[in-house]
Amino acid sequence: MTEYRPVSEPQTCYHCGLPIAPGTQIFVSIDGVPRAMCCAGCEAVASAIVAGGLADYYRHRDALPEARREAMPAELKNLGLFDHAEFQKGFVREIGEHEREADLILEGITCAACVWLNEQHLARQPGVTAVQVNYATRRARVRWDPAQTKLSEVLAAIASIGYRAHPYDARKSEQLAVKERRTALWRLLVAGLGMMQVMMYAFPVYIARDGDMTPDVLFLMRWASLALTLPVVLYSAAPFFQHAWRDIKLRRLGMDVPVALGVGAAFIASLWATLVGGGEVYFDSVTMFVFFLLCGRFLEMVARQRAVRGAEELGRVVPTFAARFTNWPASQTEDVPVISLAAGDMLRIKPGEAIPADGTVVEGQSEADESWLTGESRAVPKGVGDRVACGSINGSGPLVLRAEHVGEETRIASIRRLMERASAERPRIVEQADAFAARFVLALIVLAAGAGLYWWIVEPSRAIWIFASVLVVSCPCALSLATPVALTVATDALARVGLLVTRGHAIETLARADLFAFDKTGTLTQGRLTLAGVRQAPGELNALAVAAALEQASEHLIGRAVVRAATGAQPVNVDGLRSVPGRGVEGNLAGERLRVGNRGFVEEVAGKAPSWVELDSALTTVYLGGERGWRAQFSFDDALRPDAVALLAGLASDGATLAMLSGDSPDAVRGVARQLNLPDARGGLLPEDKHEAVRSWQAGGRTVAMVGDGINDAPVLAQAHVSVAIGSGTELARTQADLILLGETLRPLLVGRHVAKRTLAVIRQNLAWSFAYNVLAIPAAMSGWVTPWMAGIGMSASSLLVVLNALRLRRTSHHH
Repeated sequence: MTEYRPVSEPQTCYHCGLPIAPGTQIFVSIDGVPRAMCCAGCEAVASAIVAGGLADYYRHRDALPEARREAMPAELKNLGLFDHAEFQKGFVREIGEHEREADLILEGITCAACVWLNEQHLARQPGVTAVQVNYATRRARVRWDPAQTKLSEVLAAIASIGYRAHPYDARKSEQLAVKERRTALWRLLVAGLGMMQVMMYAFPVYIARDGDMTPDVLFLMRWASLALTLPVVLYSAAPFFQHAWRDIKLRRLGMDVPVALGVGAAFIASLWATLVGGGEVYFDSVTMFVFFLLCGRFLEMVARQRAVRGAEELGRVVPTFAARFTNWPASQTEDVPVISLAAGDMLRIKPGEAIPADGTVVEGQSEADESWLTGESRAVPKGVGDRVACGSINGSGPLVLRAEHVGEETRIASIRRLMERASAERPRIVEQADAFAARFVLALIVLAAGAGLYWWIVEPSRAIWIFASVLVVSCPCALSLATPVALTVATDALARVGLLVTRGHAIETLARADLFAFDKTGTLTQGRLTLAGVRQAPGELNALAVAAALEQASEHLIGRAVVRAATGAQPVNVDGLRSVPGRGVEGNLAGERLRVGNRGFVEEVAGKAPSWVELDSALTTVYLGGERGWRAQFSFDDALRPDAVALLAGLASDGATLAMLSGDSPDAVRGVARQLNLPDARGGLLPEDKHEAVRSWQAGGRTVAMVGDGINDAPVLAQAHVSVAIGSGTELARTQADLILLGETLRPLLVGRHVAKRTLAVIRQNLAWSFAYNVLAIPAAMSGWVTPWMAGIGMSASSLLVVLNALRLRRTSHHH
C-alpha cells in the first residue's frame, strides 16, 4: 500500500493539506492512485483509513481535517489514563453487565463526511457495540464491551484516523458553538457591508436617465461593484457552494443546490457582462440575496444552539467541588472533586450552594430551588428525611446530606441523556419534509432550465437572469428549515415549563392524540400513600414488619408506603424475594412462602380470604398471606393531585377521550373516578391487561397517549403512540417515555398539549405560506416579471417569515 517516489516539485499533503517538505518521499495508494503524504503521521492515518475500507471519506469530504499528527504519539502513550475507574467516573456509565457508554467530544469534525467516517470506523472496531456522532454538537456517544476492548483503544482508533476525542465537557462544547456563531457573524457582516456598498453604486444607475452617466462612470461602477461582490461570493456564500457540491457528489439535492446555482449563475453572468463591457449586471441582487439568506440561517442557528444549550445548561448547574465529612458525625470536612464522590458519603451544603448529588437530608432545615427541574421558581422546603436533587440550589440554612446517587447515576444526568437522545432523533415529519423538498428542488431546476431555454430562444438577453430568478425566488425553507426549527423551539419551550421531550416524534404525536389514558396511583393521585388502617389475623403481631421486609426492595409506591409505615418496627429477615409487576412481592420466612400484594396474588398461596378480610374498600389496599393462611390487610389513603381535575377538564374540552387504567382494586379506582368525573375507569388490571386495552384502542383507530409512573406501566408506555412519565416515578418508566413531567404538577402536560398543537399549526402555516408563495412567485419569475434582486428579497423575506413564525412558539408557553 505504501510507495516511495521521488518528489520533483512542491506539493501538499493529500491527507491534511499542509505543504510537503522538499525531499519527503512518502506516498499512500488511495483508490489505486499514489497520494503524497507530508509525514509518517499522515501516512499512518491515511493507511488506517484505506485499510479499514473507508476510502470513500476522501471522495466525500469537503474540508481538510484539523491534523494533529505531531501530538499524536504522546497522546497515544497517555491514553492508558482513560482506563482508570476513577478517571472514568464523570463520563462513563454502566449500561449492563457487559456494556459501557461514554460521552466524548470530537475535535476536527468539519463536515458530514467526518461524521460518517468516525461512525463507520468505530463501528468496525472489535468490542464497540454502538456509536453515534451528533454533527450539531460534535458529541459522540460510544458503547463498548469492556471484556473485548478498552476505552483507550477506542480513543486510539479515533486518533488513528486523524481526530481527537476528549471526555465530554460542556464548556468545550460551548467554545465550539461560540466559534460557529462568530464565523456566521463575520460572513453576515461581510455580506451586509458588501450589499450596502454595491447598492450605493447600483442606485444611481437605476434612477439615472439615458445619457445622465457617461460610459466611463458606468464602467467604473461595474468594476467597483465586482470588486465588492467578490468577497461576498467567495467568503460569505462559500458554505452554500460547499454544501451544494457535497450534495451533488453524494447524488442528492439539498436546498443549497438551487441557491448555489442561482447565485453562481447571476454572478457569472454579471462577471461576463463586466468583462465584455455590455449586458446587465446583478451584483446588487447577488449581495442582497446572500445577505438576507445568511440572516435567515443565522436566526436558525441561534434557535438551534439555544435549544441545545438547554441540555448543556443542565451540566453546568452541578458544582465542581463538594465538602465531604471526613469522619461523620465529627464536623471536619474536606473539599473533594464531585466526580470522586460515592454513594453513602456525608456532605455539607452551605446556604446558596448547588447540591452535588442526589441524596437525603439527615440534618438541618432549609429550602431548595429546583427550578432547573420543574420550571417552578418557588423554593421547596427541605428538612430531615426529605430527598434533594443534584443541581438544586440550597436556600437559607446549612444542610447535611447523605449522597445516594452520584455522577452519571443522578437524576440530572439521566435527564440530560434523554434530552440529547431527543435532539439526535429525526422526527418523521422532518424526514417527510426533507424527502419532499428534494423532489421540489429537482422540479425547480427543471423549471428554471426550461424557462432559461425558452427565453434563450425568444429573447437571449433575458435568459440568464430569468434562469437565476426562478432558482432564487423559490422557497423550500418551509419544508427543510422551518419545520425542524419549529420543533426545536417547541422542545426548548416545553423544557422551560417542566415537560421534557425525550423522543423526536413526541410533539407531533402529542398534538394528534385523541385518547388519553392515565394510571391512578402516583399519576392522578399524589402517590404519597399513608397507612389508614390495618386488619390482622387473630394472633398475628408483626404483620407490618413482615410486609415491609418483603417490600424492602420494591420501587412501587405502595411498597415504599409499607416500608415507611413500618419504620421503627423490629426487622424481619426474609429471603428468596421475587417481584411480580402489577401483582406484588413474594418471599420466604422461616420456610413459609409469603406474598404481599393484591387479593388474587395472595389467594394463590393463602386460599380463600377469611371473613375478617374486607374485600371491597374504597381505599388502596394490599394483603399479606402465605401457605399458612391470610395474615393481614393494609389500607392506604392517597389524595388527588391538586391539578388533576383541571388537567382532565382541559383535555376533555380539547376534544380528547379520557380513561383510567389501574392495577388497584376496582372499588378504589371507582372512588377516584367519581372525584374526577371520569366515566371510563378500569381497576384490578395487570400490566398485560393495560397493554391489551391500549392495543384495542389503537386497533380501533385511536391515537393513544398513556400517562404513568411505575415499573408495571413500562410495557403500556412502550405500546402507546406517545407516552408521558411522571418525573418522580421509576427509572424504567422514565426511560420508556416520550415525554417526562419534571415536577410534581400535571399542568405542564396541558401546556404541552397546547404547544404541540400550536407547533403543528405553525408548521401547517409555513407549508401553506410556502406553497402559496411558490405558486405565485415561480410562474411570475418564469414570465420575466421578477428580477433577481426582487427574487432575492422575496425568497429571503419568505425564509425569515417562516423562522420568525416558528419562534412565536416561545411566547406561547409563557402565556400558560
